[in-house]
Amino acid sequence: MASSYTYLDGYSAVTHPSLPNYLALIGGDTFGITSDCTRCYVGARSLPDLLSDAGISGKAYMEDMPRACFSGSTRTYAQKHNPFAYFDSVRNDPGRCQSVVPYSELASDLTSGQLPSFVWITPNICHDMHDCGVASGDRWLADNLPALLSSPAFTQQPSLLALVWDEDDGSAANLVPLILAGPQVKRGYVSHAPANHYSLLRTIELMWGLPALTANDAAAQPILDAFESRASPGIGLAFSLVKGPPGGPI
Repeated sequence: MASSYTYLDGYSAVTHPSLPNYLALIGGDTFGITSDCTRCYVGARSLPDLLSDAGISGKAYMEDMPRACFSGSTRTYAQKHNPFAYFDSVRNDPGRCQSVVPYSELASDLTSGQLPSFVWITPNICHDMHDCGVASGDRWLADNLPALLSSPAFTQQPSLLALVWDEDDGSAANLVPLILAGPQVKRGYVSHAPANHYSLLRTIELMWGLPALTANDAAAQPILDAFESRASPGIGLAFSLVKGPPGGPI
């Protein structure tokens, strides 16, 4: 994918460990959180609020999550990799909470044509390469990405898929891969522009005409050189982002 589409070689996470990076991706801040805590809830606005205000549908698919709105972690599902569970406006709203669902629901949503405009996917703690090796994650991507890339939601309208990691293995540079794929993305292109999670959030906001959430994403340079034109693709976030028909109100 990196050689076929656009790869950013200067992309970095914003901190360590996992959770504050996830919060930054959809909240524009780490909110002073410096650990992978489970009950450190956030009362601030986040990307789901912006999407809801704009009437843009969304859904988050979490691999091995036992059920929608599940609170806590299991052996293979880690709440720290589900930022939606931390924002009060999502977890305390039954409608929005029911749009954070097990990954197993994605296949039926693809088949039925009910994929929402914004899609977030978090693999389980093995397939995201946290507890297992890179080969395990690579196999999972090879098994799961083709269905998304070949779906009508992705091929019949302007759409974008972003594949990104939360953090690196603990270094100060904290460089992580970001790969962007889609019909409007440059093919075989490497971007050397410095960017981070706030840049990805700002790119999403601009493409959908949404306001910035915080000073962090407002000041971040959006990722624009990756696209063939400045036409606005429907965009989702962080492993797979595809645009489709209306769905759940995340």
